[in-house]
Amino acid sequence: MAETGVPPTGLVPLRLSRDRLTIALYSNFVMWGWFLYSFTPSVPLITAEQGITKAQAGLHGTAMAIGTVLSALVSARLVDRLGRRGVLLAASGVLAAGVVMLVSGGTLAWSLPGALVTAIGGTLVLSAAQPALAVHHGEASAAAMTEANGVGSAFGLLAPLAVGASVAVGWGWRPAVAVTIALSALAAWLVGSLPARGALGTSRAPDEAAAEVDASEAVAGPTAAAAGTRTAPGFSPAFRYFWWALIAAVAVENATTFWAADLLVTRTGAGPGIATGALAGLIAGMSAARFIVGPLSLRKAPEKLLLVAFAVAAAGWWILWAATTPTLALAGLVIAGFGYGAQYPLSIALVLRASRGRPDRAQARATLGSGIAIGIAPFLLGALADQFGTHDAFVLVPVLLAVGAGAVALGLRSVHRTGA
Repeated sequence: MAETGVPPTGLVPLRLSRDRLTIALYSNFVMWGWFLYSFTPSVPLITAEQGITKAQAGLHGTAMAIGTVLSALVSARLVDRLGRRGVLLAASGVLAAGVVMLVSGGTLAWSLPGALVTAIGGTLVLSAAQPALAVHHGEASAAAMTEANGVGSAFGLLAPLAVGASVAVGWGWRPAVAVTIALSALAAWLVGSLPARGALGTSRAPDEAAAEVDASEAVAGPTAAAAGTRTAPGFSPAFRYFWWALIAAVAVENATTFWAADLLVTRTGAGPGIATGALAGLIAGMSAARFIVGPLSLRKAPEKLLLVAFAVAAAGWWILWAATTPTLALAGLVIAGFGYGAQYPLSIALVLRASRGRPDRAQARATLGSGIAIGIAPFLLGALADQFGTHDAFVLVPVLLAVGAGAVALGLRSVHRTGA
């Protein structure tokens, strides 16, 4: 019998179907993963290129956060009006336009608006793709979400290597980031070839509503369904705890990807190209974790897997923080990546599971929380680095990890109480 954080829904083993719709949705994670893991490691390079401070460079994260928050305010309404397919197609175009702005300018006046527009497009992509996966896969949504992010980070693994290689040959960071434009066109083509119904339809469509009801009953379990929690107003009591865990996970990942390369340069003496390329170790760990944790989440409680992920991330941070050689720092990044890789997909899956059949609205709340994390964490770590040095500033990471783990523990207790 499956071990889950809620009463099991039956004796039938869970399976993850990778059909045409699933593959099309995965392509959007590839597009966004490439951008994140090519652009964020490039921030130290942008800092040197523009002659700005680390705090000013951290404003790119703030701009992305503003774009994320703006998306959160409109994503649910857009899905109601355009359907998830329409939102995915429009958002791919917005993201591509933002990348064009980023790579065509050489000052903050260009790069900050470019980061904002790109974040609006990318966040809208996730705001439609993740609920679509949740609706389409029901009780197996945690596995689907984890694997989708794993596919995205697996392709994103090549991004910092591409940046490092581009810098090494004298082309700078722009060509690697510009690859995102081609990937957005591919994702739009795959999604556009599918009909706008079911998981890709509007959240108000009858077939969509029925799918969401079934998904809600599947993830809530028979006890919750019998108690009528599916139709209760608002989200489940555990929602707020998993929401805070999501914020911590996003904050940790963004703070690390923005500033880990700078830590390697200042702490280990690695060159900028090598330090940026070393971020591939973090992404490799994240990708491996997601392909391992995805199948595990079909048999083990995702809450417990998430607690383990926060612990593994803390161990990786310690190795990275104590390292004085590039090799040891790379090992720390890989181990931290094993923890980071499971944190976001499991957190968002738990948030959507706690939505009581309202995945698009829960996703909007999750997007808002992610925007807060993206806006504060990289800027705060950059500001601390200006004052105390990058090494001391990285103490912020375990503090965030502790907050996330505590929130998951409280969420798990709430789920058990509801199940009882």
